[in-house]
Amino acid sequence: MSTIKIIFHSIHFDADAKLEAFIEERVQKLVKMSDQVIEAEIFLKLENDSNLENKVVEIKLVIPGNDLFAKKNSRTFEEATDSTIEALRRQLKKRKEKIWGN
Repeated sequence: MSTIKIIFHSIHFDADAKLEAFIEERVQKLVKMSDQVIEAEIFLKLENDSNLENKVVEIKLVIPGNDLFAKKNSRTFEEATDSTIEALRRQLKKRKEKIWGN
């Protein structure tokens, strides 16, 4: 299995190594579903509002022909990551079914 390039962007704060490792582990599991993924670009945002769900995770998977993208808000970056990964997992599954049939 080849390791893909993962790029992190932390906006309005500095992500710690533990958070980045958590997200990278989740992304690598997702990538095992498809050998088409070249790169993952991850945006971590801390929104400045009174909403408790102010942690935002956006993940773009670079795939030849059609990139996949998901964005989720939550109380923690870990929760938002899990939701985002699940959304991308569904997209990857749909894409595979479209290409290979059921």
